[in-house]
Amino acid sequence: MARKPTGFYDTIEYIGPRPQKPKRRNFFGGWVILVIAVGIATWFGRPLVPFLKAAQQGVTIEQASEQIASLQQSGLAGDRLAAAAIAHSSDEITFSPDYYKIDYPNGDIAPGKGGPADVIIRCFRKIGIDLQKEVHEDMAENFRSYPQLWGALSTDTNIDHRRVPNLQRFFERKGETLPASRDAVDYKTGDIVVWSLANAEQHIGIVVPAPANHPGETWVVHNMGKGVKWENVLFDFKIEAHFRYPKVTAEAAAR
Repeated sequence: MARKPTGFYDTIEYIGPRPQKPKRRNFFGGWVILVIAVGIATWFGRPLVPFLKAAQQGVTIEQASEQIASLQQSGLAGDRLAAAAIAHSSDEITFSPDYYKIDYPNGDIAPGKGGPADVIIRCFRKIGIDLQKEVHEDMAENFRSYPQLWGALSTDTNIDHRRVPNLQRFFERKGETLPASRDAVDYKTGDIVVWSLANAEQHIGIVVPAPANHPGETWVVHNMGKGVKWENVLFDFKIEAHFRYPKVTAEAAAR
């Protein structure tokens, strides 16, 4: 049957997608995203804590000079190492833990560059100890006793001593291993500390006295990416290992 014609003003049929009901907001999903964002910020932001604290502490050149002069008068290796570390904290160093081809022994990368391990190497050289040579000699005889983390089949005098896990193993083998406590009295001037950071990397520094205007505090010298710093961050991270090198003799300990 034929369809009856309609007039001009008759109802027009709507053609298009069916209207949708407004969706309810998912508050749970928003909170999950917020929690994840906070977690990421905490994970990656933790290494920035020392830099913020360093800016607040504001160590002066005069304070550093006074502490260095006092430590250099000591006959103890730990005090002299600490003096070298505090002096090194005034050097302008661009963070660079990269691989470089260097001389052996007493080889070093460019003076204006360095990573965490380079602080240790350079400060020990100031007191007559070449860790490049000592680490290499021990690794050459005991290669499998050292961490096998880089796929190396033999020693490499360019980089072995500049890797924190290798330094840690060397100090375990040749130095004095001490408790990794959170009590400042257990840490002496010149001790070596290895931290485990939130990103699973290892970090290393030297225990030193605080400036005179921070009595009773135990500070460290280290390089976490913003240059060599002298600051109060000993317990800011998980202490994985604590060493004294060279070992302190009974005669020296009695002084």
